[in-house]
Amino acid sequence: MRRAHGIRGDVIVRPLTDFEGRFVAGSEFLTDESPSRSLRVTRAQDHKDGYLVHFDAVTSRNDAEALQGVTFTISASERRDLGENEFWPEDLQGMVAITPNGDRLGTVVGVVLGEAQDRLVVSTADGVEIEVPFVDPIVSVVHPSGGHVVIDAPPGLFEAPTAG
Repeated sequence: MRRAHGIRGDVIVRPLTDFEGRFVAGSEFLTDESPSRSLRVTRAQDHKDGYLVHFDAVTSRNDAEALQGVTFTISASERRDLGENEFWPEDLQGMVAITPNGDRLGTVVGVVLGEAQDRLVVSTADGVEIEVPFVDPIVSVVHPSGGHVVIDAPPGLFEAPTAG
């Protein structure tokens, strides 16, 4: 959530979804709080900073401000079907990253979702985390059943910096 709006518990959210109908009355979201809780949308509308949303259990500005920085998600069963060459971030985590020659680069430990492009986070054997642009010329193969991704990294991406 970006911020509270007004005094009645409305919030401004920045959507990370490609499904335009996600923020409508009746939609349910889970929070990334610990413990997580479920919030139902009672009304929503486009807003210049994202969506202006009101949740059933958020009735005051204080309630809304308490959601600052909280991420709203949906259950896996509500997800849309993926197209060819589309992947959920958690499905990529744990895959082995290899070169086109089969040399091991590391393990995918995360995905950074970006507005311009997404990036795979690959942890090397040394424990260094490298963000790899998730674009076809660099990540040439994603093989879910084989549990690996092929990364044709540009020179220097996986090389240790030299002193001096």
